[in-house]
Amino acid sequence: MLRSFRPNSMKFSMGNKEPFHRKQFHQKPRVSINIRNMKLFFHLMIFLIVIPLCHSGFSEVSAGIVTDPLGRKVNVPRNPRSIISLAPSITEIIFALNRENLLKGATLHCDYPAGAKLLPRVGSYVGLDLEKIISLKPDLCIAIKDGNPQHVIDRLASFGIPVYAVDPRNIDSVMNTILSIGGLLGADKRAEFLVKNMRLRIRHLTEMVAATPHKPRVFFQIGTAPVVSVGTRTYIHELILLAGGINVTAGDTPYPSFSREQLIAFSPEIIIITSMEKSDAFEQVLAEWNKWPQIEAVRNKRIYVADSDLFDRPSPRLIEGLELLVRLIHPELFGNNK
Repeated sequence: MLRSFRPNSMKFSMGNKEPFHRKQFHQKPRVSINIRNMKLFFHLMIFLIVIPLCHSGFSEVSAGIVTDPLGRKVNVPRNPRSIISLAPSITEIIFALNRENLLKGATLHCDYPAGAKLLPRVGSYVGLDLEKIISLKPDLCIAIKDGNPQHVIDRLASFGIPVYAVDPRNIDSVMNTILSIGGLLGADKRAEFLVKNMRLRIRHLTEMVAATPHKPRVFFQIGTAPVVSVGTRTYIHELILLAGGINVTAGDTPYPSFSREQLIAFSPEIIIITSMEKSDAFEQVLAEWNKWPQIEAVRNKRIYVADSDLFDRPSPRLIEGLELLVRLIHPELFGNNK
């Protein structure tokens, strides 16, 4: 029996300056003017006029050199006002930080939340449109190591466009990514709130599964051809463990591939399939699995389809993915046998 779970989505100018006019006096003032005070007044007016003008241009004064998670030195502007997101997870994070007004462009697959669909497109995150990005004149691009080609990141940097790259490999680094982007965009408090909320939800879910005596063997499929799963050094592996399951493909290779024959030896009790492909492709995948009744998950009809966006995108929605895994792996906690 194929079960498809789709958790509810969580919704998350300067004014014109009046010209300064000096009044013209046609008669001699009745009071004498102290020359020193006049000089102080003159310098004060210069300060009040020039400083706002310095901040009204396209480029902000640099906040300094920062080191991104890839070890790159990046000259990040202070209070960037024109940002391009180079991956769907980054777009989701920026929206969650309530800084979507700063976004001037995003990739083709940036489709959540709904407002992200309205942004100008800069190609796919693996096939970025360099000319389009440059034409949008961003003062900051945010990239991700898994997906964005390094040569494109370097090329953008060569044009003087700051590119801050993130590398979320596990749940802690996903949270650190949220905090670092929040820091870049002046949304520190909001980032801290999001991370605190994620930690609280994780604790609640892990306390739920702690009382369950059995930890089912789980095969998590992230590709249909070839059959690809997740190794130990991935955040999906961590999610499976937190949800009270055992990842049967745990190992040093982050995304190993397997034949169906190899999976018979694993004999997973639960198979979870995610993919960016259309739903009719899942029917074909299910038909393939049903050819192997030796596998316990097939025999007991515990093959599930899950929304790939909840697992492929290291964003705050990753916790929704964890909640879904708990329901699939331990339905007994919610009054269901399967």
